[in-house]
Amino acid sequence: MRRLLPEPAAGVDPYEVYGDRPGLRLGMVMSVDGSVTDAEGWTDGLGGDADFRVFRTLRALADAILVGAGTVRTGRLGPARLRPDLRARRGGPPAPIVVVSRSADLDWTLPLFTEAETPTIVVTCQNGRKNVPAHIQVVAEGEDDIDLPAAIDTLRGGLGREHLLCEGGPTLAAALIRASLVDELCLNLAPTLLGGAHHTRLLDGLDTEVPLDPTALYIDEGVLFVRYRLRV
Repeated sequence: MRRLLPEPAAGVDPYEVYGDRPGLRLGMVMSVDGSVTDAEGWTDGLGGDADFRVFRTLRALADAILVGAGTVRTGRLGPARLRPDLRARRGGPPAPIVVVSRSADLDWTLPLFTEAETPTIVVTCQNGRKNVPAHIQVVAEGEDDIDLPAAIDTLRGGLGREHLLCEGGPTLAAALIRASLVDELCLNLAPTLLGGAHHTRLLDGLDTEVPLDPTALYIDEGVLFVRYRLRV
């Protein structure tokens, strides 16, 4: 990886340059024309090996990894795992996946819930809590809808998960930004144009303007890695 901003440098280590760990980091990959899904409706085909290196690094640096229910319902999201080198640098097992779902209407037989080395956590509201099996750790904030600020406070203060990474999807990402909970956007820009009207876009339902301050820019195998601080 090569750093272009703030000071050009070759051979930078992603684990070191992303190691400042803000409170809540949003990490997403996107095509140049704004799609966050490839031809198969997933992210795997967008950024290639360079994107995966940063993806794995951000996970290794996080205390918990937030994902939306729609991502889980695809059945393609498995438990978090760490490569041996990242496990050694982290000094322990992977961070838990935290599934954010108002209804908690989920398939509890998925490996995400049955095979995770670090048990998966569910964030829901009080009405959704009744759908969560007793053996699953749950954070329930709000009555009919999730109180996201309260849920984030509980993850940090109550469970000690101080440094959070959100991997989307677009609805959860927009909700966190709307609630002024995101400190940093890490946007990985894949060198491709996908076109068409059926690809998922970066955010879903964001109805307000949010100024961004670019803080760093890296490049690796044609992928641009841009870091933004949110001004809210």
